[in-house]
Amino acid sequence: MRRLLAVFFVAMAAGLLHGETRDKAILLSVDDAIGPAITDYIERGLDKAHEGGAEIVIIQLDTPGGLDLAMRSIIQAVIASPVPVAIHVAPSGARAASAGTYMMYAAHIAAMAPGTNLGAATPVQMGGMPGVEPPEKPAPPGAPDADGGGDDETAAQEEPGETVPDNADAMRKKIVNDAAAYIRSLAELRGRNAEWAERAVREGASLSSEEALEAGVIDIIARDIPDLLQQVDGRTVTVRNAERTLSTSGLIVEAIDPDWRNELLAIITNPNIAYILMLLGIYGLFFELANPGYVLPGVIGGISLLLALYALQVLPVNYAGLGLMFLGVALMVGELFMPSFGILGIGGLVSFVMGSILLFDRDSGNLAVSLPLITAVSALSAGFFLIVIRSLYASRQRPVVTGAEELIGATGTVAADFNGAGIIHIHGEQWNARSETPMRSGDSARVIGRDGLTLLIEAAPAQAPEEHS
Repeated sequence: MRRLLAVFFVAMAAGLLHGETRDKAILLSVDDAIGPAITDYIERGLDKAHEGGAEIVIIQLDTPGGLDLAMRSIIQAVIASPVPVAIHVAPSGARAASAGTYMMYAAHIAAMAPGTNLGAATPVQMGGMPGVEPPEKPAPPGAPDADGGGDDETAAQEEPGETVPDNADAMRKKIVNDAAAYIRSLAELRGRNAEWAERAVREGASLSSEEALEAGVIDIIARDIPDLLQQVDGRTVTVRNAERTLSTSGLIVEAIDPDWRNELLAIITNPNIAYILMLLGIYGLFFELANPGYVLPGVIGGISLLLALYALQVLPVNYAGLGLMFLGVALMVGELFMPSFGILGIGGLVSFVMGSILLFDRDSGNLAVSLPLITAVSALSAGFFLIVIRSLYASRQRPVVTGAEELIGATGTVAADFNGAGIIHIHGEQWNARSETPMRSGDSARVIGRDGLTLLIEAAPAQAPEEHS
């Protein structure tokens, strides 16, 4: 009897737990470029949905694109998720461009709100060769060349569409072909329009929500989250190679907001913030090494530099630009220790500005240091080093105020009559003196040179009496 009761209560508990774990939908909101912070946010959200036994995860998406590595990590997490994932491009006016299009193709349910669009999924090369132009489409065999003629012999030897690209074009083709194959595989996985997906990559094509539904790119058009849950109720999706029927009617929507860790990642992986952190790190460590014992510049510089290095690790860095920045800072610092009257400082400033511009690929849109920030930092650096150079120049023009050289030009008083050698009082001290003319006690004498511990003097010119009105 006890065993039967135990089995009964266990069954009831399992039923209650099952009912509790399938009564909610997890909502994740993405309204920024796809990067490391977004990847971490979505992956943690999917884990929480699985642990909480949610029926479905909804990613409300509005993105201009983002990093290829971050996008692929998200897609892998979505495909491997035991909880179905619906990506909803919303609200009206939102877009799923570039990386967002790939994510839409990977989702179990692809939905869009009215007045939204997706597409323009041509990959932009980042971190190495900015400014690479896309390859020209090959001319068909026998077509006229640039001079108006045709080369039938060459056309007969080459396959249709075959070209001999240079290195830049070859790299570009590899990137585009890889992206096209990737999105086609996602389309085949979810049974969506593979032909248009390839056009979105190769031609940068885009579609509105109505056109996307008609073309078989998305599954539904939903005004909002309740409308989405109502329309997907009863649909069958494939989750981990197993079919699953969704039961989304009456689900409670639980929104998961980014936590402090996601916020921190989003901040430090912003190219502008990473740029500032790197400069704080470099200058902080420089001032600490130049003035040991201050501690605070070293602590701030060390923390800032470590955060900047992490950000640069996950961002598309152009290492030529990074090298130019470090060279520029080194030259400007060298100006302080080895004054070259501006040569090192100006060269360092030019190198620093060029490196800042090239640090990130500007074709990547949101992933670049803003030109106003570069201008402001460069102007501050230029102003600082102009002040330093001016101070160095002014210090060279001032008379010496310490050391033996400071005595040259100083005026003292003859202690006693002498002819040739004697003693003078100067700066509260007695010095041996030598003069080519006889000197009398109390006369003013000016130092014109020095021979060891003997000062060479001459009679100081008499000062003109002041005129009184």
